[in-house]
Amino acid sequence: MKDFFISYNRHDKKWAEWIAWILEEAKSTVVLQAWDFRPGGNFVLDMQRATTGTKQMIAVLSKNYLEAAYTQPEWADAFARDPEGKKRTLIPVRVRECQPQGLLNTIVYVDLVNLSEEEAKTALLAALQERAKPEKKPKFPGSVTAAKERSMPNPVPFPGKPMTQQNFNYGRDQNIINKPQGNIQIGGS
Repeated sequence: MKDFFISYNRHDKKWAEWIAWILEEAKSTVVLQAWDFRPGGNFVLDMQRATTGTKQMIAVLSKNYLEAAYTQPEWADAFARDPEGKKRTLIPVRVRECQPQGLLNTIVYVDLVNLSEEEAKTALLAALQERAKPEKKPKFPGSVTAAKERSMPNPVPFPGKPMTQQNFNYGRDQNIINKPQGNIQIGGS
């Protein structure tokens, strides 16, 4: 049994071939219509063997893919074999701006839109791993360094003079501050 069947619309053939190349370069086995469905073969039987003879299906997502009549049964077959996604039988890979609808909208996709080639390769291969655990231990979130990273940036210094008793205006009569025991009258005259 091969690892991946790559389902794509003809408008996304270059993406499908690039994905297949990256996967085979990483030692996975792939079934791709452009490479494996040969003249003289039976297309429907080739498609049947591709969908049932692979562990996982990669759906190359684009608006063209989502609107095409013949790609729907391909991803639907993978979904039907693993409706809860426990085996990750269906792996959508978004290559152009589009929004999956209905049941396909519930499946987490790999997003390659607007990535460089190296970023796309890294994202694709990482998504196909069993877990997304990083290679290096994360920084301890309670460390002083981490606390500084989370803290507010340094405040902007006040542009005026610092507050001192010499430049603070106490009001009309500065001497009132020096006479705390003066006569205080409340009310009338």
